Amino acid sequence: MSHAEDHEGTRRDFLYYATAGAGVVTTAAAVWPLIDQMNPSADVQALSSIFVDISGVEPGTQLTVKWRGKPVFIRRRTPEEIEAARSVKVEELVDPKAENANLPPDAPATDENRALDEAGEWLVMVGVCTHLGCVPLGDGAGEFGGWFCPCHGSHYDTSGRIRKGPAPRNLDVPVAQFVDENTIKLG
Repeated sequence: MSHAEDHEGTRRDFLYYATAGAGVVTTAAAVWPLIDQMNPSADVQALSSIFVDISGVEPGTQLTVKWRGKPVFIRRRTPEEIEAARSVKVEELVDPKAENANLPPDAPATDENRALDEAGEWLVMVGVCTHLGCVPLGDGAGEFGGWFCPCHGSHYDTSGRIRKGPAPRNLDVPVAQFVDENTIKLG
């Protein structure tokens, strides 16, 4: 093998590597805008977390806010509503899971696992019926004193758990936490 052939092989290898490198860079430059456009827009990212002032919510009333395009019920429950929710045995429920984004998926649907605070005064739930996505009526509606979906007859108790009707799951509990005594952060 001559020195010229050895030199030619090295040049050929260099051209292969240079062409492959240019191809990778060109492909990445062409694909990146397609991948980047799948990221959420600025307005969507801004809505991923919201802060809700709850200072005006009296016991026995609820505030409905819009979060991620869905209604969220923030209810300040009375001692009677808390007692009614806590007296229900999990075995009696249609859906025995908590449906709480703050807990493991298999957590039981006790009222303590669904309430935002230890005392159980605050309940935060996505206000969308788990049957077909309607918005249930609140303020003690339905047979169990919680929420009622008039579209298909789903009845939820004072903890937002499905008790009667076609809905397969409890109302979902979103990621929520107290920032201070008058503010709840959703998301």
